[in-house]
Amino acid sequence: MLKVVVLISGTGSNLRALLDGLDEARASDAPIAAEIVAIGADTERANLALGDERGIPTFVVAPGAYPDRAAWGDALLAKVREFGPDLTILSGFMRLVPPRVVDALAPELLNTHPAYLPEFPGAHAVRDALEAGANETGATIMIVDNGVDTGPIIDQRRIAITPDDTEATLHERIKVVERQLLLDTVRHLAAGTLNLKEIAS
Repeated sequence: MLKVVVLISGTGSNLRALLDGLDEARASDAPIAAEIVAIGADTERANLALGDERGIPTFVVAPGAYPDRAAWGDALLAKVREFGPDLTILSGFMRLVPPRVVDALAPELLNTHPAYLPEFPGAHAVRDALEAGANETGATIMIVDNGVDTGPIIDQRRIAITPDDTEATLHERIKVVERQLLLDTVRHLAAGTLNLKEIAS
């Protein structure tokens, strides 16, 4: 069983989709041998009720409780390691994790991004694609490294931009694809048909 820790900062909509996808697979004839063993956050405002609803342990490691970013990262890493995950997913986690965390968890540290990397990296990828007048963008799932959206790409898909798209409408369509990429990646990792070390090498 693939043990997964998910880190969130907000509503956890992609996490909810992953939980629902795992539940649906479990009820089908093609279950995914993966389990979310903990949900962590960097703020009490994150939607940790997603874990409470399902009996999944939750935790918060708030940066303000530590003297600097490195100390916060060390505390976050220690908390993640308590659950012994095979995989850690940043799902709408709005902070760059310190290098010591990346070095300790990667390549089994994943993130999604609402663009077809290396196009439109950074925090405003959807807005940037629209402002650039692009006619397509995409969604990407990748291994986290110490850059900003520069890690090895696991999978990505193109998404057309329509003339009437707003940032909100485009982002909603991208999220659908991000969620599918995430579920498919977890499925392949659980089945042993995807090797993150090979992708990272």
